[in-house]
Amino acid sequence: MIFAIDFDNTLSFGEWPSVGPANKELFDFLLRRQMYGDKLILWTCRAGKPLQDAIDFCRDNGLVFDAVNDNLPEIVEQYGSNSRKITCDIYIDDKAYNVDSMVFTA
Repeated sequence: MIFAIDFDNTLSFGEWPSVGPANKELFDFLLRRQMYGDKLILWTCRAGKPLQDAIDFCRDNGLVFDAVNDNLPEIVEQYGSNSRKITCDIYIDDKAYNVDSMVFTA
């Protein structure tokens, strides 16, 4: 499986642009998934130094991503292009909402 994970208020509970404290439960879950062979993408709006700070923070907590704000190379090869939308099986984000539980009315 491929997981795309947000940083702020998801992996880190700190106020932007700071990092930490870590969401230890999520880190532990993702590290287990990685041990099972799943791929992880850091999917964040951060750029420049704040992005590097997030990458370093995750690495210091044992989490190294297979891609950052980008599709996995094997996905790009499979589809012959690199779309702006990240291809993954599961998005983990503090702003996520499960559309299956939504009621749409006219």
